[in-house]
Amino acid sequence: MEEPRRREVAGEPPGRRQEVTASGPGKRGGSAAPPPAGDADQLFRGHWTFLKSVPALEFLPEADRPEVAFAGRSNVGKSSLINALVDQHGLARASNTPGRTQELNFFRPALTQHPFFLVDMPGYGYAKAPKAMVEAWTALIKDYLRGRPTLSRTFLLIDARHGIKAVDETIMELLDSAAVSFQVVLTKADKLTPLALERMIAATQEKIIAHPAAMPAVLATSSEKKRGLDELREAVAAAVGWTPG
Repeated sequence: MEEPRRREVAGEPPGRRQEVTASGPGKRGGSAAPPPAGDADQLFRGHWTFLKSVPALEFLPEADRPEVAFAGRSNVGKSSLINALVDQHGLARASNTPGRTQELNFFRPALTQHPFFLVDMPGYGYAKAPKAMVEAWTALIKDYLRGRPTLSRTFLLIDARHGIKAVDETIMELLDSAAVSFQVVLTKADKLTPLALERMIAATQEKIIAHPAAMPAVLATSSEKKRGLDELREAVAAAVGWTPG
């Protein structure tokens, strides 16, 4: 059995360190050794294509390969990060109206020896969204997270300027209950000073300690400045079980 991984939180007093297991019985998408730095780029080279939008579970593509999902509040910069990750402008398209996207959008690399899906989940937490729309989002997200056996990991995007909000905590609790491994990714990290970003990372690590499905590392990214993308690619590669050929 894999030894528990120790998460150390910056500024944590002695005796408060918590042992967390990145994978365990019944937990989907546990940890895997990341590929060597830079090699994960191989997995993202070439053209990516949009496969389909899924408004309900009966329209999901066949579960014949691993997949990773990207979730986050409306306006967190999810589409921009996905486009930067695959280095393809316009692949994931943001709605002109926040909160309009109500479907799971599936993308795949056109040519690869290790096929997998990248899933853009509906943004949540848009205050002006109609109640019926919010209920539809919630049902779709819950059903997908609980019932998709090939979901290897969810990357939970958090705006580095604002940190984890109550609605994000709700999603993390859902991921815990569904035993779906998730990793927090801070977006728009370039908007903070280095010191402020360091403090935000530490505060985020402190908050995710209580969540058994959370991966220990918090990634900081900037789509605009292309920061943190190599680390995110390595995390995706590890989640889908890819190793350099």
